[in-house]
Amino acid sequence: MDDSVTVSVSMSSNAKTNKPLHVVMFPWLAMGHVYPCLEVSKILAQKGHYVTLVSTPKIIDRLPKLPQTLSQHIKLTKLPLSQHMDTNHLPQDADSTMDIPSNKLYYVKLAYDALQEPMSEVLKTSNPDWVFYDFAASWIPQIAKTLHIRCAYFSPCPAWTICFFDTPKQQLGDAAYRPNPQDYYGPPKWIPFPTSIGLRPFEVNKLLEDVKVNETGASPVFDLNKANSSCDMFVIRSSRDLEQEWLDYLAEFYQKPVVPVGLLPPPMLVKDSDHEEENSPDWVEIKAWLDTQKGSSVVYVAFGSEVKLSQENLNELALGIELSELPFFWVSRKGSFELPKGFEDRTKDRGAVWRSWVPQPKILAHDSVGGCLTHCGSGSMIENLLFGHVLVMLPFLLDQALYSRVMEEKKVGIEIPRNEHNGSFTRSSVAKALRLAMVDEEGSAYRNNAKEIGKKFSNKELHDQYIEDFVSSLYNPKYT
Repeated sequence: MDDSVTVSVSMSSNAKTNKPLHVVMFPWLAMGHVYPCLEVSKILAQKGHYVTLVSTPKIIDRLPKLPQTLSQHIKLTKLPLSQHMDTNHLPQDADSTMDIPSNKLYYVKLAYDALQEPMSEVLKTSNPDWVFYDFAASWIPQIAKTLHIRCAYFSPCPAWTICFFDTPKQQLGDAAYRPNPQDYYGPPKWIPFPTSIGLRPFEVNKLLEDVKVNETGASPVFDLNKANSSCDMFVIRSSRDLEQEWLDYLAEFYQKPVVPVGLLPPPMLVKDSDHEEENSPDWVEIKAWLDTQKGSSVVYVAFGSEVKLSQENLNELALGIELSELPFFWVSRKGSFELPKGFEDRTKDRGAVWRSWVPQPKILAHDSVGGCLTHCGSGSMIENLLFGHVLVMLPFLLDQALYSRVMEEKKVGIEIPRNEHNGSFTRSSVAKALRLAMVDEEGSAYRNNAKEIGKKFSNKELHDQYIEDFVSSLYNPKYT
């Protein structure tokens, strides 16, 4: 690819004096997609713009309370899924992906697609300047164009995810087809620069299994190419330090503006309740424990809200952490796992298990934390890297797998080895990866690289510039 291919934004000198904008956000029904939309909403509201964030009632109710200064600019709109839900296969109140197993995704997507009419009414009534959607709502651009509203594909994941999973048949014809599972093992053949990104056999097998989700073998239809091709602009939660070549490729291939909004790291986020959080009983207790540990010695363990570990995987993970003999702080949702018998007693002198919500950025910022055992969710990865922590990676979802491969390429993380065919792993492989990343001499390069990338990602001036460019692009998007 020609290195000169870039995306530029016309920096209109009077952008700040233009009328305030109104943006409608319509994310997919996963908290990892909703939270970044909320953070972008806060940023726009801080700058005097207006946002309508549309999602299901349970998702809206899970969001943190907005400060009064921003609530005047952000409207949270609930669209119930219940009337469109197939209750023979899903609970009546299941309106997000964290409420259902992955093999029921078909029925959630059907209900989500049934929101076309109410979403059209939202857009007609509010008449926004922009509507932001992501991969699941490929039908939004047609509605937006009918109403003469600009639409942006907003991705909370890096550009490499879009490039890998989209099969651009319309643009490339037969060259874009990947008829065999092996075609997903390496990078797509249309990527013009060197990369080792790809899936493992067990990940591809899971992909094929998950699409056979009901008695007829029907699968959820995510028209990725339509979602990508139909937008007026891509807005990516990413940065050029993370993936310059992928951002350039996306812009050149689709001939559209691609605007990285930055990584939206914690220091950039609105401080909703810093004083309350600092003095909350939970944080006081957590900080007291962290204060007793040596600098950069603790492994922070967290697997997000979407990953559901099998008992076998949980056992091997816990026993591997125990075998590593490293200090750890393990966070999980209440009731989401049952640890091996005696684990907490045997590790109580060097480890802590926390079964409720935690202020993750505060923990990651603590001097005692030196590394993270992570599922490679996009939000968690950004926070981990921001603080310069070396990564030990155990991905379970496909976008997480790609994140792990790229971090291996950059030598800032180590992926736990797994059986290529069934994805199983052992306690010894967990312990070995943890010790290599955290304390072994041969892992020092990974620790140093992680610190260096942390310095780049925590550059506030750089992220401020990403935000300024992003807001300017909403007034005048331009591809060159």
